[in-house]
Amino acid sequence: MRPWILAETNYAYLKEHPVEVAVLPCGATEPHNLHLPYGTDMYEGTVVGEKICEAAFQQGAKVTLLPTIPYGTETNQMAFPLAMNVNPSTLFAFITDLVQSLEHHGVRKFVLLNSHGGNEFKALVRELYGKTSVHVFLCSWYSAIREASEKIFDYPEDHAGEMETSFGLAYFPELVGRNEDGTLIADDGATAKTRFEAVNEGWVGITRPWHLLTTNSGAGYPHAASAEKGERMMNLVVERLAPFLVELSNAKLDEKFPF
Repeated sequence: MRPWILAETNYAYLKEHPVEVAVLPCGATEPHNLHLPYGTDMYEGTVVGEKICEAAFQQGAKVTLLPTIPYGTETNQMAFPLAMNVNPSTLFAFITDLVQSLEHHGVRKFVLLNSHGGNEFKALVRELYGKTSVHVFLCSWYSAIREASEKIFDYPEDHAGEMETSFGLAYFPELVGRNEDGTLIADDGATAKTRFEAVNEGWVGITRPWHLLTTNSGAGYPHAASAEKGERMMNLVVERLAPFLVELSNAKLDEKFPF
């Protein structure tokens, strides 16, 4: 039993060890170029959650990792087979039910560990504020290392590129599709531009139809990936997020929390 993972924990342990912080990874089920599994975001969220909760637990945090949500919002990837969409409103309602469960059980500190770019939870955090005694924190784990990623990876990515492929090679290599010579079965992850400069420059936003944006759903060059880069990235994620869980676990709840 790993006592920082709720699914592996038994009642005998929880009766004697109350929880201060609950962490919920939120993934997706969608294609990731030709070589990564549909469950990539789910696997990533689970592994990151396990690693940061373990490190925090070893430092005394009273933390538990909830089972990962394997589905996310996929309205712009539905042209690809078996991309499984859950609309934001449905996802918000589901997470709200879980927050209410935590509140009932006396857990007042909750971390949404997002692992899918299509999951936009800031509106949910704002909606829950003042409606529950649970304090909700939102962390998209990849954002925690965004500026440092340039020192680890050679090619910027949006989806299924060097970073995610390195993650897969390090933590679920048996699921990364490769040719007989060991090379990835992936394409180069090239993306198309829209006809509008303002959109291409990021001045105006749209929801991007990925079947028009990409060839095989990949947005980012994956062929420079390595397991070693994935491990370096994970070390940095743990270094930055585990101390936060420790601080959150130890923090006193009062009328000024979190200030």
